[in-house]
Amino acid sequence: KLNDLVIIGVAATTVVSCAPSKKEYTSYELYPVRTGSLTEMKYSPDATQFTLWSPTADEVRLMLYDAGDGGHAYETVAMSPAENGTWTAKVEQDLKGKFYTFNVKIDGKWLGDTPGINAHAVGVNGKRAAIIDMRETDPEGWEEDQRPPLASPADVIIYEVHHRDFSVDPSSGIKNKGKFLAMTEDGTVTPLGDKTGIDHLKELGITHVHILPSYDYNSVDETQAPLNQYNWGYDPLNYNVPEGSYSTNANDPSTRILEMKQMVKALHDAGIGVV
Repeated sequence: KLNDLVIIGVAATTVVSCAPSKKEYTSYELYPVRTGSLTEMKYSPDATQFTLWSPTADEVRLMLYDAGDGGHAYETVAMSPAENGTWTAKVEQDLKGKFYTFNVKIDGKWLGDTPGINAHAVGVNGKRAAIIDMRETDPEGWEEDQRPPLASPADVIIYEVHHRDFSVDPSSGIKNKGKFLAMTEDGTVTPLGDKTGIDHLKELGITHVHILPSYDYNSVDETQAPLNQYNWGYDPLNYNVPEGSYSTNANDPSTRILEMKQMVKALHDAGIGVV
């Protein structure tokens, strides 16, 4: 863990670099590989630790923002090289509610802002990662949640659904059409009285629901949710973050995570596993 950071103002013209000499790798097999898991952002009220794996970088900057979209970075932090091709920075402030990106310099060229491939929370449209307390995204009873028991993989009966298609029809009787919360509503029926939503899944006798892409994908503008845009979602932008258009508030980084967890728990409570 590093205690010394170089803080650069947004208007600064000079950046103090703590980068080592450039390392050249003749093969991908020679890249240093980080062992164990990599937590990109680890928040606490006292400090937030940032880690990025980028073994060919000349320099890496951490950019901090007040908002998930628009505006400029209010602070730039030069990250320090660490073991196995990683770069780290520790900001000793309470950053909850702020946003961040990384900017990596390779072969003398800055590549532009990225939230990092290991981001678990993002702002609207996923261009910036969000600094949140992940414990606050747990619905009631989440700690005790368990997947339904399964005696054998041979018993699995999978029902594959496109999340938006499952509930968006006007006759579905579902309030949260096209959202993660659609699969938490019970007692929903069509005008003819046929069961819909999670009750329909239960009457089918399936063991698992396979949700088609529900990660944060690129092709739907989350700021234009009322336009009822459509895409299959096979264009991941942030693979480890839930899709914002499936949440009731894409501008709030915590909402999409909370509501996806609520969906998973509701399905588990109904005896249905989630793929």
